[in-house]
Amino acid sequence: MIRTLTANPSVDRTLTLDVPFALGQVLRVASVRDDAGGKGLNVARAVFGAGLDVEAVLPAGPRDTVLSLIDDAPGARLPYVAVPIAGRARTNITLVTPPDDTTKINEPGPRLSLAEARALAEAVVAPTASGDIVMLSGSLAPGLPDDFYVGLVRALHQRGAWVGVDTSDAPLAALAAALSAGNGCAPDFMKPNSSELAQLTGGVADTWEADAAAGDVSALRQAAQALRARGVAEVLVTLGGSGALLATASGAWYSPTPHVSVASTVGAGDCAVGGYLIARAHGRPPVERLAWAVAYGAAAVALPGTGIPTPDDVHPDIAAVRHLE
Repeated sequence: MIRTLTANPSVDRTLTLDVPFALGQVLRVASVRDDAGGKGLNVARAVFGAGLDVEAVLPAGPRDTVLSLIDDAPGARLPYVAVPIAGRARTNITLVTPPDDTTKINEPGPRLSLAEARALAEAVVAPTASGDIVMLSGSLAPGLPDDFYVGLVRALHQRGAWVGVDTSDAPLAALAAALSAGNGCAPDFMKPNSSELAQLTGGVADTWEADAAAGDVSALRQAAQALRARGVAEVLVTLGGSGALLATASGAWYSPTPHVSVASTVGAGDCAVGGYLIARAHGRPPVERLAWAVAYGAAAVALPGTGIPTPDDVHPDIAAVRHLE
């Protein structure tokens, strides 16, 4: 079973304009699209589309729009567990404008009470069995402590789960502090982008991305291996248009980003995580896990809104993965 947690889900509203953005002007929207959003939901939808057993956990009241969007999505309904809360899911706005610009405006989300926070943690931990994969993704809703993921990693490890984390800002800082302290709270897998890896290990994200675009990933590899040395067994670093790097106990690999027509970058990193988990669940070696991650991410950016690719959209052979000696 693959279980995901979306601790701060959203209604993702994508507004597409056919003219460039101009501050202070009246702009006409060419198209509007609403999707159930949040990193864990995006990962779960990718995994579910590949035919694997998955369950998405999220906080949402029974009449919340985010649940209606899940229920009414085309095809089979994504299995989910909604932990009831008093507030409503936030609305995140993505503005897509020519030539290739994406602007995001994210609400903070509803504040969870202490009881709601405990119920959310219980919904993730209680059904987890040894051998399950659990992916903790995204920001934390207001009211959840910064170290919420730290406690979940520790509790899930006690149940024998393999645990991944993809987060940023204060929750990432709390996890970084916990890694330094030890105590068995290191995730088995992390998916930082370049800025998040810099937050964890130091370094300059812009320099890493520029170097990667020029074919030099030596400093990036060193930073990923430094994170591994702190207990994270598998590190997938996504670099947007500059590619992705994977570091594991078996070595390190890099792939540039394939050339695709960009419709929306929203959810691309989540789809990369989904591709990685799908490949891992199928027992693929690290080089193929990176290829699947890159292929899923590339397929996602070619879709509008928070579009999630299906296996028919994904072509791992387009990823030019190379082993780093």
